Amino acid sequence: MTEGELKHRIEDAYKKAAKDRDKVAISALRMLKASLKNAEIEKGHVLDDGEIISLVRKLINQREESVEAFQKGGRDDLVQKELQEIEVLKAFLPPELSKEELEEIVDRVIQEQGATSMKDMGKVMKAVMPIVQGRADGKTVNQMVRAKLGGKE
Repeated sequence: MTEGELKHRIEDAYKKAAKDRDKVAISALRMLKASLKNAEIEKGHVLDDGEIISLVRKLINQREESVEAFQKGGRDDLVQKELQEIEVLKAFLPPELSKEELEEIVDRVIQEQGATSMKDMGKVMKAVMPIVQGRADGKTVNQMVRAKLGGKE
């Protein structure tokens, strides 16, 4: 992806959704655009594609938390809306790593870092996350690293 390409894709998707009168996509993309603008103001610079991917992943995580809350509250109408918005947002993420690919990266980093116990967890996570940015969920990476390092101090 070239610099700023993701931002253009979001803008194009928003225009298409407006033209198609796709209310769910319009809602999700409007929220994404507002979050982008707020993040750029906060950081004081135009976000690069990596930062945009992190923001999209954060918004998806928020939607997933909302889905859980709405399910507990018996609000199936809102659950469906959130799930549809998640799908719209996922279009802007790079393809997810397979479990095998992620495991290979984690194994390699553990070996490179000389990690042997849970004491090395932070060091391993710090090295793995930039490699898998946007292509794997931090929670999944954390669980895998924890399992590989023995899961206890």
